[in-house]
Amino acid sequence: MNVEPHATEDSLNIPDSRGLNLFECDAGLAALLKVYLPAQVYGQWLPTWQRLGARAGGELDVLALSADKNPPVLRPRTRRGENLQSIAKHPDFVELERVAYAELGLAAMSHRPEPALPLVKYALTYLFVQAEFGLCCPVSMTDSLTRTLRKFGAPELVERYLPQLASQDFDQLFQGAMFMTEQAAGSDVSRTETRARLENGEWQLFGEKWFCSNPDADLAMVLARPDDAPTGMAGVTLFLLPRLRPDGSRNAYRIQRLKDKLGSRSMASGEITLEGATAYLIGEVGRGFQQMADMVNMSRLSNGVRAAGLMRRGLNEALFIARQRRAFGKHLIEMPLMQRQLLKMMLPTEQARSMFMQIATLLPRADGGDEAARKCVRILTPMIKFRACRDARRVTGDAMEVRGGVGYIEEWSDGRLVRDAHLGSIWEGTSNIVALDIARAVTREQALEPLQKMLAQLLAEADLPEPSRRLFEVTLQRTVSHFDEVARQRQDEQVRQAGSALYHLASAIFMAWEACRQAPDYRRLALAHLVLQHKLLPRDPLRSAPVIDAALLANLANERPLSLAEAMQLLPA
Repeated sequence: MNVEPHATEDSLNIPDSRGLNLFECDAGLAALLKVYLPAQVYGQWLPTWQRLGARAGGELDVLALSADKNPPVLRPRTRRGENLQSIAKHPDFVELERVAYAELGLAAMSHRPEPALPLVKYALTYLFVQAEFGLCCPVSMTDSLTRTLRKFGAPELVERYLPQLASQDFDQLFQGAMFMTEQAAGSDVSRTETRARLENGEWQLFGEKWFCSNPDADLAMVLARPDDAPTGMAGVTLFLLPRLRPDGSRNAYRIQRLKDKLGSRSMASGEITLEGATAYLIGEVGRGFQQMADMVNMSRLSNGVRAAGLMRRGLNEALFIARQRRAFGKHLIEMPLMQRQLLKMMLPTEQARSMFMQIATLLPRADGGDEAARKCVRILTPMIKFRACRDARRVTGDAMEVRGGVGYIEEWSDGRLVRDAHLGSIWEGTSNIVALDIARAVTREQALEPLQKMLAQLLAEADLPEPSRRLFEVTLQRTVSHFDEVARQRQDEQVRQAGSALYHLASAIFMAWEACRQAPDYRRLALAHLVLQHKLLPRDPLRSAPVIDAALLANLANERPLSLAEAMQLLPA
C-alpha cells in the first residue's frame, strides 16, 4: 500500500504570519512617532506599543477571529417574560473589551486628570485595530461621548457620569454610544422625527432609531426634537440617554433586533424603540446637531485612524507573504511586478498615517484655543474620513490578492479586513456627505486659508532641494485654488475629485516634512514625490508609467532607507 508523505514545512509554501509583532515589523512607525512626540513621551510609551504590537499579531488576533465568528445575540426577555434587553457577547469579545477599556484605557486616557497626548491614544488604536476593528467603534463613541458631555453637559451630569466613563475598572466603567440614524432621515439629520417631551421637569424620548451600534451601552447621545420645536435643523436637540434610571430600573426603550452586518460582526448594532425613555438635555434646545458635530468629528477622525490601521495590517500581511513565498524559483518580493503592487498599497497606507498624526498633533492646540489649529482640524478630519476610508477598501482587497486563494478563506484575517474596511465609508457619513462637509469647512468656517498657511509653513521648514520645493509650492497653489473655486461656486458634482486632490496634496507635504526630520533617510520624500506624480500631476492614461530604477523599486517595496539622491530620482519631470 502506498502512503502519501506528510507535507513538510518547506513544501507547504503558505506563509503564516501569526505571532508577528505588528509594531516591530512596521518599518516606519517608530521613526514617525519620534518625529511627532517629545522624546520623553516616546520613551515612556515605547514598551506599551511594543507589547501591544506583539499581542495584536498573536493573542488579540486569535480572539478577534473568534469574536467575528461568534457575533452577539439579543436576549430580550427572561424565560419568565421579564424585560431583560440584554446582549450576550462571546467571551472572546469580552476579553477584547477588557484589553481595550481596562488594560489600555483607550476610552479613558483623554479624560484623566493628566490626559495622554492624543497621538499616544491614536497610536495605540492604530495597533489595536490591526487585530480587532469592531470594538474600536464603541471605544471611539465612549471617548467622543465623554468629550461632548464635558464640553456641553450640565455640571451635575458631568459629576454624575464622568468617573465611570473615565474609569479603567472593567466591572465599574461605562461604555458609550450615539443614536442618530432614523429611517426617514438617513444622512439628513434635519428630518429627525424622534420626539422629546418635557413632563414634570423630566425629558422623555419617543421614537425609532434605525441603526444604533453598541445598543446596550450605559450611556448614549441621542438627537430628538422637542414637541414645541420648529421643523428642520433648528429644532434638533441633543440628549443623554442612560440605560438605567437613577433608581436602578431599566430605562424605557427596547432593542428590537440586532443587525446582520457584513463586517464588524463582533460588535452589536441594533434598532431601538424609545417609549418615554428618561433623558437629560445637553446644551441648548435646537443646537443639537452643532453640539453633536464635535462628537461626530472625533468619530470621523477615529474612522481615519482605523482605516490607516486596516491598510497597515493588510500591507504587513502582503509584505510577509511576498518575502516568504516562492514562485518560479524566486521570492515574490524579488519580482518587479509584485514590487509595484506593494508600492501601490504602500502609498495610501503611508498617506493616511501621516494625516492622522498631523491631526492628532493639532488637537491639543485646537482645544487650547488656537483658532487656526481648530480650523485645520475641522477641514483635515473629513478629508481623512473621506479618502482614507475609501483607500482602505482597495488596499485590503489587494492584500488579499497577494495571499491568493488562501486569503479568501475565513480562517485568515484577509476577508475580515476587507469586510471591515467597507464600513468606514458608510458610518459617520457616506463619502458624498463627508466630501460635501470638506466644502462646508471652507465656505462656512473659512478653513482653507489656515490650512494653506500651515502647508506652506511645513514646506518652508522642510528645507527641500529647490526643484522639489518649487513643484510642491506650485501644486499647493493650484490645488487650493481649485478646491476654493469648487466650494464657493457650489460645484457639488466636483467636490469629491477636488477633496481627493486636497488630501493627496496635504499628505504629500506632510510626508516631505517628515522626511527632512528623519534625514539621512529620505524614503518619505520619495513617497511624497510618487503621490505628486500619480495623484496630482497631469498624465496621459495611454502612456506607460515612468520606469523606476530596479534597485530603487526594490528598496521602496522592502521599506528600506533611501538617500536624498534616490528620493530626487522620483521627482516628476
